[in-house]
Parts: sequence; structure tokens; C-alpha cells
Amino acid sequence: MRDAYSYPPSMRRLVNELSKLPSIGMKSAVRLAYALIEPSNSSAEQLAEAISAARTALRYCEECFSLTESTVCSVCTDESRNRAVVCVVEKPSDIISIERSGDFNGLYHVLHGLWSPMRGVEPSSVRINELSTRLEKLGCVEEVILATSTTVEGDATAMYIANMLKGADIRVTRLAQGLPMGGELEYADELTLSHALAGRQSID
Repeated sequence: MRDAYSYPPSMRRLVNELSKLPSIGMKSAVRLAYALIEPSNSSAEQLAEAISAARTALRYCEECFSLTESTVCSVCTDESRNRAVVCVVEKPSDIISIERSGDFNGLYHVLHGLWSPMRGVEPSSVRINELSTRLEKLGCVEEVILATSTTVEGDATAMYIANMLKGADIRVTRLAQGLPMGGELEYADELTLSHALAGRQSID
């Protein structure tokens, strides 16, 4: 009896690595792998070079922890930004979403995750402590906008930060109307985000 056909080792490795990407299941990984190894696909090498270049050039901003190719990102170095307002987001892509709304001109702080006790993610595992340090360093912050997702973990993280800032002379607000329950910021359209920013509410 013949052994069942299996992908060559290099193909199995490629599929396995692709399947580790967010939202990529095994079937999608197989389709992507076939597309990448297709002899007529000249973009595979360009993709590999782009990934290598990005990994080499990109780093986290030393101030807000967004992505940058410099020590400090362009938002943090922009003197025209309102340094009295800091918007806290989960990931760098959320900054792009908010900037597209055109209704925010303050600074950002990227957590790179959410507090999730059920998954063993402690506050120290995300950039919450760094937020506290940064607010003290800025010294002029009047409002912190909590723009985490409207998921259980997003709400829990927002409440944790709000409690952390109690006693500080800082207004703490949460994005309001327009964001669906369970929704993530990067999938919201510009108009929805604009309304959410305009209708943000204080967290007591």
C-alpha cells in the first residue's frame, strides 16, 4: 500500500509559517503558499524583500510605541499636535484609523495588547505602566481618551486605566456612540470614528 501523499518539507514549512499569521487558517495558508511558489509569480521575491526591509527598518517609537523608522515617530515630534490630550489605543493600526477621521490632533499611546486575566495577560504585559510614566513626563495632559475596542477585554482595560488615573487631575474619557459592541477600532469607518470621538464620555 502506497503512503498517502504529503507536501515536500519546504512546502510544509511555508504552509505552517503562513498559518501562524492572524486570521489565516490552514486552507488559506495552503492557497497562499501555492500562489507564492507559482513560477509565474514574480512578486514573491519582492514580498520577501519587503518583509526583510520592514523588519530591519521598523521599530517602536520611544515615546508612544507606535511604528516608526526613527527613534521617535512623526506624531510625537509634531509640535502642532495638542499635547494636552493623549489617545490610548490597542495597536498601531488603530492610529491610522483615527487619523483618517481627521478629528483628532493630540498624541497617542499604543498598548500593544489588552489586559486579559483569563488569558494570563497582566497589565505589566502591555504598555500600561509606560502610559503612567509618560503622562508624568509630559506633565501637561488634561485628558486621556481610552480608545480600546468595545470587547470584554477592551472594556476591562479601559476601566483598569481609568482606575489607575483616579486622583490625577486628568479627565478620562471613552469613545462613545457609533462603535458596535464587540467591534475593533481598525474596522470602523471614518464617520463612525468621528462620531465616537465627538461623543466621548467621561469615566467616573
